[in-house]
Amino acid sequence: MSAVTDEFGAWLTDFLPKDYYGRYREYRWDLGLRRDYQRAAFEAGWIQPTWPREHGGRSLGLRDAMEVRIESALRSAPKLPNIQGPGVAGPGIRQFGTPAQVDRLLVPLLRGDEWWALGMSEPEAGSDFAGLRTRAERDGDTFRVSGHKIWTTQAHLSRWCTLYARTDPDAPKHRGISCLILDLHSSGVTIEPIRMASISDETFCEVFLDDVEVPTENLLGPLNGGWGVALSSLQHERQMIWVMNWVEIKRGLDAVRRARPTDDLCAELGSLLADAEALRATGYRALGNEMAGRPSPEADVLKLLGSVTLQRVWDLAAVTEGQNWVSDPDLLFERQDALAATIYGGTSEVQRNIIAERLLGLPKG
Repeated sequence: MSAVTDEFGAWLTDFLPKDYYGRYREYRWDLGLRRDYQRAAFEAGWIQPTWPREHGGRSLGLRDAMEVRIESALRSAPKLPNIQGPGVAGPGIRQFGTPAQVDRLLVPLLRGDEWWALGMSEPEAGSDFAGLRTRAERDGDTFRVSGHKIWTTQAHLSRWCTLYARTDPDAPKHRGISCLILDLHSSGVTIEPIRMASISDETFCEVFLDDVEVPTENLLGPLNGGWGVALSSLQHERQMIWVMNWVEIKRGLDAVRRARPTDDLCAELGSLLADAEALRATGYRALGNEMAGRPSPEADVLKLLGSVTLQRVWDLAAVTEGQNWVSDPDLLFERQDALAATIYGGTSEVQRNIIAERLLGLPKG
């Protein structure tokens, strides 16, 4: 490990309760602890390690920052309570925001004082982000927004939302989208949580927008340039996702091995062990490309391989456990939680299309 990783590890050990790992099943849901962790990590510079101190970082290089993120995941550091804030909305605001937007919004977001939602998915569009129908019409110094968002994680607990809406209905569908910073307390916003089938504190919501007024000064990035804002923001998310998936895969494989799989399951175990190493190696290759300033086609491969492998691992853990797996609350949660892996951050179907068309050059179906 590097000196930076050692420093982070020592800081984490000092922060965590002494009985953290012995009572991890309880602590993983402890919102107070997770809030305290985010504030402390911001103050110590670990929230976004490559950023400067005033933005929750340490100005680290990409390699050191990656090692810190991996160490955090391996040590089961408390999960940020509103992870899409620092992981997706924050990088978008820092890259595309005006000085006034950055000054007002970024630090409360990074400290966890104000939560954020992502207003992207819509019922009619499915996984086709460019097919969104929410409209934002310019009216003097405001946009008037009407539409319907779905799968908007934690919207009912959030103050702000990066809302993607169509601002030019006559432009090609990828080019007529803008990103607006929406105050979810605005008149005309209705939020309805969606009942979840599994235990989770990341509740999905529907957001209904009825002639909501958004000041034009809340435009994030260029007018009709929301596609670029979304792609850049999701790139940050996917870097985070592959590390998280890889660590969860390793944990699942350890559970399988402890359960002593029968001979007929060992071939699947071996295949998954190989895929886990392929995921790690591909992640480091993507890092090498980023450090060298080269295009990195691995991002979509990482998302697809990590998601599918994670589901296979917890399916194998359940099969290895036998018919009693449903009475194990931890295993039940992990298997249900893995079901979402092929949806969040871009569905596997979309990733396969991107790989086929953009990386392999295959014709569109």
